[in-house]
Amino acid sequence: MVDEKVLISLILEAGAHHAAALPISAVRFERSFRALCEANTCRRYGTCYTCPPDAGDIDELIAKAKQYAQGILYQTVWPLEDSFDVEGMAEAGRQHTELTHRITDILPKGEGLLHLATGGCSLCPECAKLRNEPCVYPDKALVSVSAYGLHVSETAKAAGLKYNNGPNTVTFFGMVFFGHANKGE
Repeated sequence: MVDEKVLISLILEAGAHHAAALPISAVRFERSFRALCEANTCRRYGTCYTCPPDAGDIDELIAKAKQYAQGILYQTVWPLEDSFDVEGMAEAGRQHTELTHRITDILPKGEGLLHLATGGCSLCPECAKLRNEPCVYPDKALVSVSAYGLHVSETAKAAGLKYNNGPNTVTFFGMVFFGHANKGE
């Protein structure tokens, strides 16, 4: 059984700025967030195995997440020159993505954890889906919090983390679910 304090410590040591555990009952999901994916604002819809529609049915994904007893929401907070610092936002996103890969690499294996990230998987320059080939990294590919309908701002509030960390900052989130609720872990 995975210990929440150990997981938080691993996540913080990997480079997350803040992390907090909360019971699954405090994690908020919103089906309508899938519409953000379908609007293709990030331009990944239908181009990546870990993004909708390939990531799975929203109701099934929410049900899958709710099979866990707890979650650890983690975040990185990055300073920006100003609210129009697009390059700074992109660099912060790149660094947060690197963090999610480090976390995936250090999480205990064989524990049945579910790790969700900001945005879709970015392990490959081009997803194998576009070539009709199988995923190159099925054990490392991460589905986004949006694909699962995670209501990040409400979940952050429940976890005691700030969603907005003030002017001239950008904040990114990830989440690790653990302990199966139906097993009493």
